[in-house]
Amino acid sequence: MKRSIIHVDMDAFFAAVEQRDHPEWRGKPVIVGSAPNKRGVVCTCSYEARKFGLHSAMPSCTAGARCPQGIFVRPDMARYKEASGQVFSIFHRYTPMVEPISIDEAFLDITGVLRLLGSPQEIAVKIRADIKKEVGLNASVGIASNKFMAKIGSEKAKPDGIFEVPDSEPETINFLGRLNVGELWGVGSVSRKKLESAGFFKVSDIQAANPDQLIYLFGERFADHLINLSYGRDFREVEKAAPEKSISKEHTFMEDVSDRNQLSASLKDLCDEVGSRLRAQGYLASVCRIKLRWSDFTTITRQCKFETAVCDDFSIREKALNLFNKETIRASVRLIGVGVSSLTQTSVEQLSLFDNGYLTRKKHESLSRTVDIIRDKLGRDAIMRGSRGG
Repeated sequence: MKRSIIHVDMDAFFAAVEQRDHPEWRGKPVIVGSAPNKRGVVCTCSYEARKFGLHSAMPSCTAGARCPQGIFVRPDMARYKEASGQVFSIFHRYTPMVEPISIDEAFLDITGVLRLLGSPQEIAVKIRADIKKEVGLNASVGIASNKFMAKIGSEKAKPDGIFEVPDSEPETINFLGRLNVGELWGVGSVSRKKLESAGFFKVSDIQAANPDQLIYLFGERFADHLINLSYGRDFREVEKAAPEKSISKEHTFMEDVSDRNQLSASLKDLCDEVGSRLRAQGYLASVCRIKLRWSDFTTITRQCKFETAVCDDFSIREKALNLFNKETIRASVRLIGVGVSSLTQTSVEQLSLFDNGYLTRKKHESLSRTVDIIRDKLGRDAIMRGSRGG
């Protein structure tokens, strides 16, 4: 049976919450992020601000120069999470098959509720109306038979609209063919430039390509991925989010590694991914562990407790690297991993307000959440760690 998938994406979410809560800012350019006279970037901005060429991850000083009348606001994650919770509770009224993508977007599989609730268009209209009435925010919705095309649909629906991707195969191929290659899921700035340098600018160029040419550029796996998407084929299911008792991430090297600096760099990347998942699910962790698998497949794990429950990248990196640095690299490493456990949604800290450790952790948590925002909007490559691991 053909599936019915919708992708709901809140419009300029953080800025929209600010405009909702400050009526005097409605219709004006609102920029959520650092002040224009300080080092920092734009997290997101209202559509009024985007008319001046502002966008996520732009340096705040540049945004201030382009839009001097802009209203700059520091992020308030507590309010944004509250609004997100209200939105997601609405999603669950319509279907249990809800897959969160970030704080302000999700895929919903509505295949099983069509007979009860109406057509995909009717369901999309109801969801948007509920969000507008109960949360006071606008949402854009894409409707399609799979996740990739539903995501494309929500982009076409922005702002504050509904877009249903054509369902018949000829219409789908024609519709996708007009898109730029950078709109394909998984095509980042590097792969887009590689495609364009080889003469692939539109998705129709991929549809007409000799598969061997794409395999030569990217290898068989990613070439198949591009070809499938160019024809609107996406076999991923909508996956319900389940509570996790622990969160971990591992990396298996193509070739065994014995260089400690390379291993440390990989470990830091894994720590950042684990921290991002912790924050996205609203958890803090009390235990950190690392995993090393040697070239002979012997595996060791080491763990220790944090002084207090944390969720920031800095604390996770520090603890994981401390564990790693105590180990002798007695053989080449095949796999490295990091994980956290003893998850909680609250942190009990009976500390003085003048405790420097507490203030540092809060600062690091705030910075880590800002990085999450930018990466949610622009991809993980939008911010890279410096050579000193910052």
